[in-house]
Order: sequence, then C-alpha cells, then structure tokens
Amino acid sequence: MRRIYFLCWILILPAFLWAQDPAVLQKIRDEGLNHSQVMDIAFQLTEVSGPRLTVSPGYNRASNYSVEQMKKWGLTNVRRDVWGDFGKGWELKKSYAAMTAPWYKPLMVFPKAWTEGTNGLEKSSVILIDARDSAELVNRYKGKLKGKILIMDHPTNFTPKEGSDMTRWTDAQLDSMANIHLTAPDTAAMNARRRRFFNPEFMRARRMSALLNEMAKNERAVAILSSSARNNEGTIFVQGGGSYKVADPANFLDLATSAEDFDMILRLVKHNIPVEIEADVATRFYTDDTKGYNVIGEIKGTDPKLKDEVVMLGGHLDSWQGATGATDNAAGSAVMMEAVRILKTLGIQPRRTIRIALWNGEEQGIFGSREYVKKTFGDRATMQLKQPAHQNFDVYFNLDNGSGRIRGIYLQENEAARSILSQWMSPFKDLGATTMTISNTGGTDHLSFDAVGLPGFQFIQDDIEYETRTHHSNMDSYDHLVPDDLKQAATILAGMVYQAAMSDQKVPRKELPKAQAQRSFF
Repeated sequence: MRRIYFLCWILILPAFLWAQDPAVLQKIRDEGLNHSQVMDIAFQLTEVSGPRLTVSPGYNRASNYSVEQMKKWGLTNVRRDVWGDFGKGWELKKSYAAMTAPWYKPLMVFPKAWTEGTNGLEKSSVILIDARDSAELVNRYKGKLKGKILIMDHPTNFTPKEGSDMTRWTDAQLDSMANIHLTAPDTAAMNARRRRFFNPEFMRARRMSALLNEMAKNERAVAILSSSARNNEGTIFVQGGGSYKVADPANFLDLATSAEDFDMILRLVKHNIPVEIEADVATRFYTDDTKGYNVIGEIKGTDPKLKDEVVMLGGHLDSWQGATGATDNAAGSAVMMEAVRILKTLGIQPRRTIRIALWNGEEQGIFGSREYVKKTFGDRATMQLKQPAHQNFDVYFNLDNGSGRIRGIYLQENEAARSILSQWMSPFKDLGATTMTISNTGGTDHLSFDAVGLPGFQFIQDDIEYETRTHHSNMDSYDHLVPDDLKQAATILAGMVYQAAMSDQKVPRKELPKAQAQRSFF
C-alpha cells in the first residue's frame, strides 16, 4: 500500500508543481513580451477587415479570420456562435461632399450608420432650420425642404484647448482609486443623470429632430449636417443615424462633419450668404442574414474534477464605422486572441477549460454577451439559472478601454475577490499592474456576467487618447494603437487566465442579484 501511495503521489506531483511553478509565468512573460503577435492580429482585425459594424461585411471578415486563426493555434469548439436576431447590416460605399459656393472647399463628412445615400451626385443649397418647437418647425419649413441640405441653428461653440490628448494614470490617481470604500449607491448622482437625459428640453429636442428627419425624408431633401464641439482638429465622432430593424425604412442621410466646417457654413447662411454644397454618398443595406454572431473558442480542461469549470476572457469585436475600430475594440480582441495564442504556444494544459469570446453587438447595447449569458448561464430578468453551467463558471475577464496598458482591475463591488485577484496579479507589479479598486465600471460586456451573479471584471487601463480622440471617431485607426501597451496587456491576461484555470479555488462571488427587467447598461 505504501509503495502504491508513493507511486500515485509521484504521478500527481508534476501536475501540482505545474500549477504552482513560477517558471510557467516566466515563460508566459517571455512569449508575450518578446515574441508577441498582437500587432499582427490587430492589423488583420482593422486594416484587413475594415470597419466592423454589427452584421456588416467588415464584421464578417474579422470574425471569420478569428475563427480560422484560433483553429490554427489548436483551440477546440471554435465557431461563429449565433446569439439572436439583430437587424440590417450596413456599409458605406462612397462619401464625397464639398462646398462649391461662395467658394470651393472639400468638406470632411462621415455618414451616420444605417442612413441612406444621395441619388448620385446632387448639388444643393443649404437651408437654415431655426424653430423653437415642433409646431413652428412645421409652420415655417413644411414644403420648403426638397433638394436642400439642412443645417440647424445650433453652433458648436468650439474653442481650441490646451494640453495633450494623451494621458496615463498617475500614482496619485491610482492610489485614490485603490482607497475607495464601498458605499451606498449615489442616488443623487443617478437622479441627476436621469434628469439630464430625460429633462423636458432634451426630450423636446429629440422630438424636433425626429420630426425634421421625417419631413426631410418625405419632401426628398438631400441631407442634414450635424456636429458638436468635440468634432475638432480633424477628429469626427460618428455613430448610428437611426433604427437598424429590418422592417424600418432607411434613415434620412445625416452627415457628421467637423465643428470648424459646420460653424463656418452656419455663419455664412445666418449672414444671408448663399451656400451651395455638392454631395455624392452611397450606402448599402444587407438583409440576407440579420443574425448576430459571437466568436467562441476553447482550450479544454484536463483535470477530471475541474475540466467542466470555465474560465472566460473576452472583448467585443464589433466597432463603429468612422474608422477601423482599433482602440474600440480591436485592441481588446487582439489582446484576448494573443493571450490564448501564448497559452497554446507554451503547451499549457489547464485544469479548467479556458474559453475565449469575441462579442458582437456591444456598441448597440452589449447584445452579444447579454444573449450568450442568457442562453448559457441564466436570465437576469427572471434569475432562472442554467445549472450546472452557472455553478461551474469561475470568472470572466474583459478588456475594452482602448489601447492603454493594464494598471489594475475594477472589483465590481466584489470585495471577497480582492485577495485572490491580487495574488494572481502580483507577478506583474513590475509591469505597472498594481491597483485594485472596489469601484464598478460600466458600458461593456463584463456587466452581462455580473448581472446574473457571475464574477466578471474589467481592467483599469491607461486612457492614452481613448476618451479624447479615438473612441467612436474617425481617428480610431491602427496607428493609434500602442504596441508595448498591448504586449503588456496580453501577457497579464495570459498570466491571469492561466492562474485562474490552475487554481484550487474559484473566484468568490457576490450575493446573487434579484431578478431585474431588462434595461440599458449605457
């Protein structure tokens, strides 16, 4: 018996040492920092695939590439996984606009998604729209919009600003985040946000905008110009221009333009100087397949007792149309793909199953992750949980705050998880990842997991230019990625996922939330 026991211990010992061996983390660091492929992956997702609007041809190119690449690395169960119905695909095929009077000037314009185009090259005069309410809008402009380009009397009031767009967290800021204590929800702040978005003035402006678009479409106007003070110095923030539902008609052409061009045109027409613009915009809608697809792949677990438990990592693959969605969120998707590549390259045999997910439809409301969680783990509206999948889930790591390096992690009010996550992150302190904050952070896919009581975490990242320059703008391109930061992030992700997959214990959970009707996370 003693000899048999000793033999069993010898057989078990290598796996135990593999789980605890710091040399494995050193190998991960070497592969991630010195032999990285993250920028090659990012190149394929951005400049090769193009903009990745949900269910667009660009998204299909990127998701097909991701599937094929992960299969080549040796992942299993790799697939485009349908999450449900989305709506129409949309793609920009041509965009040209120029002011031709009182003098010639090319205009920087970006059509909003799901808007129609022009009827070929159209030459139009600009009409000023100035009305206090819907009744005045109809009385003053009904029957006068045909063939016109519209501009509303809403100057951007842009003024040049001082300072750099590129920022990183300071030690003082990170210390402040780490020292935050869990408190009761700030109901005053939440109520202030509700008042901001649902105040009478805001709702009146929305109704007027919808009515103007309807009038413009019915009277066959050409387009409307829109802008804001943020659209300056060559950067234009551009997103959706209306509904993408299959049964809804194409939205009226809305051209996002620079603050400088918008204010110039507005000043001219307000001084009764005629402005002429020629425009040629072509867009295409796709209705042959209106389903949304995530990309899923796995490294199967090897421990007989733990292989059904799941460690997940992911980020959203879809983007807006103004550029190639590099920092939002090809960066996160490339980092996650690079993390699993590192693990496969090193021949890691995880105890738990490691599952990567590249989400679809995040930009319209975290649809892909929300529906995946609903069908796989549980429905937040009823809190009817799918067992044993819910019980066997361990942790989900998300990356979706640009190209900046990882500086820590948001605990999402899960204080019980602090100790184990700190332990897993400690080998990367020299790479700048040190901060644990009890704070929540929102607006991305970890919330889908948190909503059904599963540990889901987003990392603290250096902002770089994310909020100031690249997020949802025409500047969100490959050249705004920071290679060393992405290498650091992929290395940390690979290390965190590896330790989670090998650990004797799962990440502690918060109290199971109560059922909650669907609401927007944004």
